[in-house]
Amino acid sequence: MAQTTPKYSNEFLSIGVGARALGMSNAMTSVVDDVTAAYWNPAALTDIEHRYQFAFQHAAYFAGVANYDYIGAAMAIDTDSHLGLAIIRLGIDDIPDTRLLFDDQGRIDYSRIQFFSSSDVAFILSYARGVSFIGGEDFIDGGGLTFGTSFKVVRRKIGPFATAWGFGLDLSAKYRINDWDFGLMLRDITTTFNAWSIDKEALRSSFSQTNNSLPSNTLELTLPKLIFGASRTFTLTDKVTMLASADLVFTFDGRRNVLVSSKLSSLDPQMGFEFGYENKFFLRMGFGNFQRVKDFSTGDASSETTFWSFQPNMGMGVKLEDFTIDYALTDIGNVAESPYSHVFSIRYSLEALPGIYARNKRRIKKKEAKDEN
Repeated sequence: MAQTTPKYSNEFLSIGVGARALGMSNAMTSVVDDVTAAYWNPAALTDIEHRYQFAFQHAAYFAGVANYDYIGAAMAIDTDSHLGLAIIRLGIDDIPDTRLLFDDQGRIDYSRIQFFSSSDVAFILSYARGVSFIGGEDFIDGGGLTFGTSFKVVRRKIGPFATAWGFGLDLSAKYRINDWDFGLMLRDITTTFNAWSIDKEALRSSFSQTNNSLPSNTLELTLPKLIFGASRTFTLTDKVTMLASADLVFTFDGRRNVLVSSKLSSLDPQMGFEFGYENKFFLRMGFGNFQRVKDFSTGDASSETTFWSFQPNMGMGVKLEDFTIDYALTDIGNVAESPYSHVFSIRYSLEALPGIYARNKRRIKKKEAKDEN
């Protein structure tokens, strides 16, 4: 069985979940504090201040040709640990199979057309736990460090022609000190693989007619990715706050078209901002996906020039008691007739936890001196 390590393997897992994150250009490794942490940084699951939390997102890309769906759930186990679950699907449905379009007499018979789907699905199970050995006696109990891990099962399918199963593991950490948050995410730390199984008999006739070679069963590897993030919240007025975050995404699958690239690794920065009013209304913006693009407007191949481009995003959100509704306007790369996509996500929180669960208990800061008198 052949082994390959292509760029962008399992890339549907790099799109992101939650309209809040998409509006901030995915700069969420140190920011996330809700159920979507199962995807962004499982160590941050301990920041959820409700016993149960659920989220749902649906997005249509390329004028509705592709559908992207996410559903997540999280549950508090005890004062120091959380459990999370996420299901992600990217699919193109109702693809016509025209291999049998002509009948035995060579006539077109549209009733012979069948339809199939091409889909990528991931199941993610995450666990997070806080540790206290960082704090010491002079700091608030609980410390400011949490660790998390995610186990992923990937199911990919191209109609009846090819299927794949994949497995992988992510590791992460989150650290808080005063108004700063730091996050570290090691995706596919075990090198996630997809074992493809090809139905050659279903493809043999079509491939022979077009003089193409039949594909063979393949083990496709997804190399590790490292993401480091930092963020800070600023209090502008009694009611207005500003959150600024930045992520550095390191990939190790060869040279990519990003801001900094080499044969060994590539670096893609992401930046996001969130303005909050009374912790109920939010306005967001972000910048990412920096790429060098060729300028073909001159029409002269001998004088080709390039320029840097980036992807801007924006969004907003509102908290309504136990519900949070987020919206993002995202640019998916100027490859569709309408390049901007509208994304909505909904989050529902159930049963607020007591203060001993609150994330501020893990914020590192000196205890106030006791009055001996």
